[in-house]
Amino acid sequence: MARIAGIDIPEDKRIEVALRKIYGIGPVLALQVIQRAEVTGNPRIKELSETDLNRIREIVDKEYKTEGDLRRDVNSNIRRLIDIGSYRGVRHRRGLPVRG
Repeated sequence: MARIAGIDIPEDKRIEVALRKIYGIGPVLALQVIQRAEVTGNPRIKELSETDLNRIREIVDKEYKTEGDLRRDVNSNIRRLIDIGSYRGVRHRRGLPVRG
């Protein structure tokens, strides 16, 4: 299995779909990473060379906030809302819908 951003990426999936397994990378960002890494077509992970995987790892690790860092930021934002006692913070604390 290939590891990108500390996550095991399934090798039998196409790269565009497999990158979405990383927290913080969605469909649009996955396409951008593939284009910046200059990977042609939409190959499966097992069909990629080691240099392609290294370029993708570099791009994801250096330029985007993913996995642990992103989760920590989201949780700290929610904690801040709860601490200041905002309406959204109260809704989070009670486990109710926040946006509507």
